[in-house]
Amino acid sequence: MTKENFPSLGATILLVDDNFTNIELLQKILQKDGYEIAFAPNGEQALKIMPKLNPNLILLDIMMPGIDGFETCQILKENENTREIPIIFISAKSRPEDIIKGFEAGGVDYITKPFNITEVLARVRVHLQIQSLMAQKEKSEEKAKAFARELERSNKDLEDFAHLASHDLLEPLRKIITFGDRLKDQSSG
Repeated sequence: MTKENFPSLGATILLVDDNFTNIELLQKILQKDGYEIAFAPNGEQALKIMPKLNPNLILLDIMMPGIDGFETCQILKENENTREIPIIFISAKSRPEDIIKGFEAGGVDYITKPFNITEVLARVRVHLQIQSLMAQKEKSEEKAKAFARELERSNKDLEDFAHLASHDLLEPLRKIITFGDRLKDQSSG
């Protein structure tokens, strides 16, 4: 896929890392790719700015002062307003048990430091593409549900009309039958 196939314009990425050099490097490469960048030096600050920021994706370090990245991720995933935001861990912790713990905490991906810039961009693009496709799917499902509700209402209106029309059409027949029965009674009497 080409760069144009990936959503970037307007996408906001939150970088959470206590190492300002990492933040500067990631900010530089991600902004060059068209992303809006916000950053927090630790988990507490990230949680504090989340209600105002509402990012499309979070790149989250694990080893930070205060609450670590695992706990920060768990808190975000427990919150109804932030649980759908994809979180990519980016950490020097590279043991399999750390990576597994990241996925168990709710991360969608895991990048080890030192990171490859091309890999970071590719993973960010893919997860934003997935998020975009999921949002499109939800919108399509909502449209389909609205259409189904409208169709159901329309069918109900049609049934009501058919009932009224059949009643109205039967009334002249009833009068003809009644008149016929009277004629029959008079002619036999």
